[in-house]
Amino acid sequence: MSSEGKDLVKVRDGGVPIAALTAYDYPTARLLDEAGTDLILTGDSLGMVVLGHEDTTHVTLEEMRHHTRAARRGVKRALFVSDLPYKTYETPEQAVDSARQLRADGADAVKLEGGADVAEQIRAIIADGIPVFGHLGMLPQHILEEGRYKKKGKSEAEAQHLLAEALLLDQLGVRGMVLESMFRRVAREITAAVSVPTIGIGAGHGCDGQILVTHDLIGAFPWFCPPFAKPKTDVAGATSQAVRDYIDDVRSTTTVTSGAATSLR
Repeated sequence: MSSEGKDLVKVRDGGVPIAALTAYDYPTARLLDEAGTDLILTGDSLGMVVLGHEDTTHVTLEEMRHHTRAARRGVKRALFVSDLPYKTYETPEQAVDSARQLRADGADAVKLEGGADVAEQIRAIIADGIPVFGHLGMLPQHILEEGRYKKKGKSEAEAQHLLAEALLLDQLGVRGMVLESMFRRVAREITAAVSVPTIGIGAGHGCDGQILVTHDLIGAFPWFCPPFAKPKTDVAGATSQAVRDYIDDVRSTTTVTSGAATSLR
């Protein structure tokens, strides 16, 4: 089944829980797609787990386009979504232009962070015929303003604000929304209130599905793993061991003939 036009269905409406993961390159995207992943996201999380930045705010639109094109080649059946990076949807006009570029690169839909503050941008992108996914709760692109990552929805006022934002996104016509790092009761309340699927990350199991950064799932980024992620394997450890074994093989089997010293320079 082609991912073009594929929709996700809320669990309460008869859908099965949504299993979503990130991919930034062809082989990863193809492996996820062939394994049956429902939604594959080329996220701006690539800034940290691929490009080595401290947060997502350094990712450019051109970098997102590059990785979107690469991952798209590996996706045949999953719904394929790409992030609009930081500062690329400041106005409705800029948002539409950025979304068009990711759409041209193969994204079935684009995702952006925020609620009322980006309502006009969301409205403009949807009016242009491009499906949109929302993102509420902890917003990684806001780290510079907030100073640190923290769980959202602790107070009743904050919980009600998040619910209002989710209802607004639903009214605007998003196809679904990511709920990141928020208290479980808030994520459950939002999931019950909106008509579109919710996909949680660090928001408990009361959402319509879950998403993880694939590097966290497979233990490929050993320098940091968020507390809500439970690696299913240890790719970093296996890679390090394979490299050590290879180095040992090279050094134990290579025969150097006598003669003048040479340089690789």
